[in-house]
Parts: sequence; structure tokens; C-alpha cells
Amino acid sequence: MKKISLFPLLYVLLFCQYMGCKPADKPSASRSKEQGITGRKGMVVSAHPEASRIGLEILKKGGNAYDAAVATGLALAVAYPVAGNIGGGGFLVYRKHDGETGALDYREKAPKAATRDMYLDAQGNVIANASILGHLAVGVPGAVDGMVKMHQKLGSLPWAQVVQPAIDLARNGVVLTEREARLLNGAKEEFLKVNKFKPNVVRDTPWQKGDVLHLPELAKTLERIRDKGRAGFYEGETADLLVKEMKRGRGIISHQDLEEYQAVWRPAVSGTYRGYKVISMSPPSSGGIALLQLLQMVEPYELREWGWQQPNTVHVMVEAQRRVYADRAAYLGDPDFYKVPVASLLNSAYLKKRMSTFDMDRATPSTQIQEGQLLAHESDQTTHYSIVDQWGNAASVTTTLNGNFGSAVMVEGAGFILNNEMDDFSVKPGVPNMFGLIGGEANAIVPGKRMLSSMTPTILEKDGKLFMVVGTPGGSTIITSVFQAILNVIDHGMGMQQAVAAPRFHHQWLPDQIQSEATALSPSVREALQNKGHKLQNRGNYGAVDGILKLPNGLWEGGADPRGDDTAMGY
Repeated sequence: MKKISLFPLLYVLLFCQYMGCKPADKPSASRSKEQGITGRKGMVVSAHPEASRIGLEILKKGGNAYDAAVATGLALAVAYPVAGNIGGGGFLVYRKHDGETGALDYREKAPKAATRDMYLDAQGNVIANASILGHLAVGVPGAVDGMVKMHQKLGSLPWAQVVQPAIDLARNGVVLTEREARLLNGAKEEFLKVNKFKPNVVRDTPWQKGDVLHLPELAKTLERIRDKGRAGFYEGETADLLVKEMKRGRGIISHQDLEEYQAVWRPAVSGTYRGYKVISMSPPSSGGIALLQLLQMVEPYELREWGWQQPNTVHVMVEAQRRVYADRAAYLGDPDFYKVPVASLLNSAYLKKRMSTFDMDRATPSTQIQEGQLLAHESDQTTHYSIVDQWGNAASVTTTLNGNFGSAVMVEGAGFILNNEMDDFSVKPGVPNMFGLIGGEANAIVPGKRMLSSMTPTILEKDGKLFMVVGTPGGSTIITSVFQAILNVIDHGMGMQQAVAAPRFHHQWLPDQIQSEATALSPSVREALQNKGHKLQNRGNYGAVDGILKLPNGLWEGGADPRGDDTAMGY
């Protein structure tokens, strides 16, 4: 059974009340007049109020954006266990106040004992849930090494100072929101099925809003990380507990896997859109390349004049999305194992050719679209946070466990949950993963290889100055959610809060359908798209876009997605 996020009808109703978004024949870009939280010196936007509070406190104490990024990330591991983690991995895209940009890849890796066909039976068929639930689904975690490296290169405050708030939070306890209580209750059966002991995130009576979740074992693990840095996780007691947990459940991560794991600094990918510079994550994330392809493909079209969520606007965006996701399946993977043709995929002539089969009046069936001929030779339960400090440094960070609570494996005695990122490989090329994404040979399982991701942490510049920081969770929908948030601001004149709250739609080539939130497309727009040959499918709310935008008055506006407990805090 695939694990998905559940969004109840009540939330849809509350969301519509917030947005003032009754279905109309002509949706307006100004669906919400509400501006997000503003601040002059700094801003933190994350998936949980406690994590945002801790990040902001670090900024107020003189820390920079990267000190706050570490503190926020560790706080999310405590307060947001569905996706925040030290048992997973992620990506940082940064821009320093002097204009320097770069990216840090702390994506998980396949263990050394992994094999190409490890999730196939004797007949070559995919074994249900083998790459999703349990110990065998776990990739070698990269989060702790990533945060250590981030701090070593970019941080300013002492390491212990940025780690301590998360320790205090774990030891004192986290007050559960309604959403967190519901998610913990929903995962109870999986936790009990997968683990050989009763994790402290499980209890006999249902969790309720306002209950306090204490995580003393996680506090001890974080103390080891505080005192020993990288060695506090990849060596010693924490490593012993993790490997013991692997053996208990027939997992394959070894001490050697942990000792040899290294996060990697990589150049960010960048391009332009209507005069704005767009800086995003490079492979092994597909997000940055796909985002830049989408922006370049739609740039020739008059989206502003056509209007937000109008038939022609949606049609052009969807047709670009079909082609980009087909390319993703064929050409993207870990650059340390496969030569990703970045320059070719972003070549303007190539992208123009990709759109040459586009018909303004008709949808192109996905069966007629394959990867392009180059001119030269996601978890849904991810979390994103955006941070800007008083000096103008920016951090755009997306981390993940993949599915809800990852593999559902908790390391006994260490108090943290492990990822199920192995499902992000092409378990069998041509067979969709838990998010319906198709993969090819470029993303096949190889020991030590990083699995492909859709995470798209992104930063935009305007006239050489920091303009926007944005990103989101959402598995395969991450790329299109960031894409729409950017268009909402640049083409449709929205503020940051409006842009992240606006209803969204998604197309990923296969399955061949536009998936849309309840209020994303009006009845007349749906009819017009169907007349062009598009297939439409309703879906629950998805993603949780968190962004920061520089306003004309010099203030930073934080946009926190109302779909979750996301919170913006500034000063």
C-alpha cells in the first residue's frame, strides 16, 4: 500500500474560506489580499512554528542564514517527524550577500550491499512495498553530514550554539498541532508493523492537539552530534545503534556505509526568466534543470495577458510540463555515476524544438511524447525552509524522508526515523515509483549512488540583488509547485503569501492527466481544457510552498503555505 498524505474535506473548506476562492468563470490573481509576515532584518519560513521560532532566535543572536538553517533543520527533526529529519537527506541552494552562489548535495546514497534488482522477485516483478516500507527501503542518511558541512563553510556562530535549541525542544517536548496528531495516529499501524519495539511516537490512545511529545532518546542523539559533530552520528554510539537496527530488520546499511558517506558541494544551475536570474539545485536533483526548462519553454508566451489560471495559460504550462517530465525520466540521475547532459537540456534551441510540436488548440497525448533528441551529446513528505538574514545571505533548503515518516523505521535507542529513499531509484526502469514517476537507466540502483530527486530549492535575483527564496515539499509535484509560485509573482503580480497560497495544478507526463486542487480551475476553464483534449483529475491539496520576497519598500515578505502548519517569522 502506497503511503500518501491525506487532506480532509474540512481542510479544503477552510482553505477556500481563507482564499475567498469560490469557483468563478474568470479566476483572479488577487484571490487573497492578505500580505504575509514582513521583516526588515531577517525572515524564516518553515513547516513548523517551533522550527521557525528557533531559526529566528538564531538570527536575532547574530547568526547568519546558514546558522539559522542548521538550527531550523534540526528543530524540524524534532517538531516535524513526518518529514523533518536526521535520518534522511536534502539539498541547500545558497546565495551570499556578495553574490556568491552554490549548492550542497546531502542526498542519501544506496548502501554498498545494494543491487540493481534488489526489489524484484524471481520473475523480475517489483515486490510490493519492498522499497517503501521497512529496513530494506533505507538509503544511507546524509542530513547530519550536510548540516555539518554547511556550518563549516558558511556558518558563523559556534556549532554547539546552533544545535542546542533542538536538544532543548526534544527534551522539553513538542506541543502537537492538530495536523501532527492526525499524522501520527494515521501512521500507528505502520510503525507497529515495521518496528520490533513500540516507538515513543506510538501510544495506545490517539494523540490529540495540545498533547506533548517528548523525545529523550533523540535529545541524546542530538547531544552526541553537538559534542562530536559528524562523528556523533556516523561513528560511535549512534552509528552502532543504527547498524544494529538494520540487522534487526534485515536492512543493509553498514558501518562502512556510514563512515564513508560525504555530502558534496556542487555548482548550482542557473538561467533567466523575463530578466530575473533563477538559481536552483543541480543533479542529482532533477528540480533545477526541470524548473529552468519549464521557465524557458513558457517565456515566449503572453501568460500575463492571458491571465492567471486561464485556458491558454494552463494549456501552455501543461504542454511544457509533459515534455520536461519525459526528459526527466530519460536523462537525469547522479552526476557521479552518469554524465547528465545539463547544457544540452537547457539549450535554447533544444527547448524550442521540444515545443515545436505544441498546438495551441489541442493537447498533445503523452503517448506521442518521448524524451527529446539532444542537440549535444520525488515523498511526498519532504519539507522546505527559506531563510534570509540581516546581511542579505539567503538559504533555500529542502530535505526529505520521502514518504510519510519515511520507511517507518525508528532507530531503537536513538529516537530518529529513517528514510525510504531507495524508492526514488528506478527500482525497475519503466515502472513508476510511489509518486507515479517513471525512471530509466540513468537512475538505476548502483551501490554508493545517489537516487534522483525532484527537490527544487531556488533563489531568484533581480538586477543583481536578492529577490526571492522559494521551495516546497510534494514529491513529483515539487517542480511544478515552485514553477507556479514563480509565475504567480513575476507574471501575475502576486505577493509572496498570495503566491504560495494560490490553488495549484500538476502534470507529469505519465499518467496523462492534469491533476488539480479543488479550486484551481473554474468550471469554464475545465471545459475549455477538455475541449482541447486534456484529461482532468481532481486531487487533494498538495505541497507546502514556503518563500520570501523582497518588497519594493525594502521589507522581506514571508509566505507560509496555509495547507500545513507552515509559519513565517521575521524581525
